[in-house]
Amino acid sequence: MKAQKLLLKARPATTAVCQGCERDCTMPVHTLTTAAGVPSSFIVCDKRSDTNRVPAPSERLIQWRCDAPAVCGFVAENLGLRHTVKSERDGLWEIGITTGNKRSQMLCLDASGVLTLVIGTNKVPLVDLVDFHEGQFSLDEAMIRRMVDAETTADPRHTPTIVKREARKLGTQTIYEGWQKKYRELKRKKPGMGGIWYSQQIAKNKPLNPLGRSAETIRKHIKM
Repeated sequence: MKAQKLLLKARPATTAVCQGCERDCTMPVHTLTTAAGVPSSFIVCDKRSDTNRVPAPSERLIQWRCDAPAVCGFVAENLGLRHTVKSERDGLWEIGITTGNKRSQMLCLDASGVLTLVIGTNKVPLVDLVDFHEGQFSLDEAMIRRMVDAETTADPRHTPTIVKREARKLGTQTIYEGWQKKYRELKRKKPGMGGIWYSQQIAKNKPLNPLGRSAETIRKHIKM
């Protein structure tokens, strides 16, 4: 688990079992830095009069953690996904876009209870997808691909190729409609000026032409 970064080093323990006597009391750990710059940890015993400082070796203070970002990283590494650690949103941790045989979907981790991999409305406990072989954990990639292909109602946020394309179409259509409206307005105010003149006036109007299209391009999209 350490080699696959499922277990990551955490901060050293702030309490430890005192080994000064047979009582095995759990006591706070104090750490001071020596003149040589080496940290020295110890426990101050307040239970016995014949005991004061009890050394607390650093190896006994080492702690390890396994959290949601570590699990997300493990999943992304196994599936070869491009992963950027993101904070939890809507109860889910985003892992990355994974691909099936038919489509691509966002793979998420639900860490609110039993660790669960989520693709759209499909959910499978992580433990059902993990295998251990020759000293390493791995994921059932075939099962995850089937989850991707089975999910047909993906969250729109996670289907960028479709959503962004449609958004661009809508934005472009709105711009064209603005050009047409301005053309009719100019034609009422300045009749008989010709299509080139009208398109030139529209091209100079930054709010109507945010992408800086040429007057000729605008003229082609205006219904004269």
